[in-house]
Amino acid sequence: MTYYAPVVAALATMLITLFLLSTKTGQSVQDIPNERSLHTAPIPRVGGLGIMGGIFSAWALLFNSLDWWIVLPVMLLAALSAVDDVRGLPVRLRLLGQFGAALLAVLGSGLASQYPVYIPLLLIGMVWMTNLYNFMDGSDGLAGGMAFFGFTAYGGAALMGGNEGLAMLNFSVGAAALGFLYFNFHPARVFMGDAGSIPLGFLAAIMGLSGWQQSLWSLWFPLLVFSPFIVDATATLLRRVRRGARVTEAHREHYYQRLVQMGYGHRNVALMEYGVMATASVLAIFRLPGMPEWLTLLFAFTLYLTLMKMVDARWSAFQHVEKS
Repeated sequence: MTYYAPVVAALATMLITLFLLSTKTGQSVQDIPNERSLHTAPIPRVGGLGIMGGIFSAWALLFNSLDWWIVLPVMLLAALSAVDDVRGLPVRLRLLGQFGAALLAVLGSGLASQYPVYIPLLLIGMVWMTNLYNFMDGSDGLAGGMAFFGFTAYGGAALMGGNEGLAMLNFSVGAAALGFLYFNFHPARVFMGDAGSIPLGFLAAIMGLSGWQQSLWSLWFPLLVFSPFIVDATATLLRRVRRGARVTEAHREHYYQRLVQMGYGHRNVALMEYGVMATASVLAIFRLPGMPEWLTLLFAFTLYLTLMKMVDARWSAFQHVEKS
């Protein structure tokens, strides 16, 4: 087993990102701020290419542990999303590509034959997770930090379960995210863009399902590991649907966005989110002996509900002051 693959992932990500930032590509593919942005100056969004380059560099050393139904969909999504970053693609085409990638993974992994009744639910869940990263990639260090904590937790759980191959694949993804954070932590010099956020969201879903399929963890495990993103994105979507707002429209209503707007700043918000991410990962891996899974999830749900209520209360007071 190539234990230095994560080091290769981190270094390759840093070198590729540094190279891209010094070329015309980094200067031409930029995130231009608008009224819904949390930043005020144009920032290159080519970091995802660096992340993918780092991941594939490390995975080349782990060839015997790779499955085509993971690699091929990730490559297709990265390519499609890179085109979207440069030229912009219709939502319908992007969703078609994401469902196609999810279908490839479900069919290739054997999940379709094992759980044929759940195929629609698996596809919808994977596409939701795929887009989740894109929704949450709006603040310095946030999406990269979630990738580091989330995939490191996957790797740790797989290693504890005796599957070193899956562990190193996930550790490599987490290490690539760490290399990206060198440039993305506040003040961010680069964003990952769709070329990074979309494949990472897909990997969070398929790696979680792969570990479940191999009986390394229960289905609740990946949900809890990535719960900081899942809860924020889902709660925000439901709130917007209830209000009749367009789901595909860009906005600044996520909890992390509201914290930044209230003056906590990108750095402090990232550090607070890291605390939540670390807590979720530790809770998922080192669940108290004898504690039922449903009780662990109930504890996490109660914690998130409390935090959201606190942010909602502060947001209402902030808006009241702004209007007065």
